[in-house]
Amino acid sequence: TADRAPAVLAAGSRCDRTVATDPVFAVGQQVRMRNLNPHGHTRIPGYTKGRRGVIEAVAGGFVFPDANAHGKGEQPQWLYTVAFTGEELWGAGVEAGLSVSVDAWESYLEIA
Repeated sequence: TADRAPAVLAAGSRCDRTVATDPVFAVGQQVRMRNLNPHGHTRIPGYTKGRRGVIEAVAGGFVFPDANAHGKGEQPQWLYTVAFTGEELWGAGVEAGLSVSVDAWESYLEIA
């Protein structure tokens, strides 16, 4: 009922899903963030586009928000944590040892 809507929305729901395929990438593998510029919503951090990183973790399968936000269904994908060195992202002169990890959907990545 309408009076229960705020509580139901505040509780949220699970977004993990089964993915029909095995993960393409594995922990320790070098990857490159694709230089995608889709029309509309995306979760690709601009500073990572075209940059090389290493898979730190395979987080699991989840609803792909880029599709779901546009009413195209859940389209579950594998989600990975990718580590980038500061030098790869910002060039020479960056603080030694700096690294950044981002979560990236499988369709954002390619083999480096």
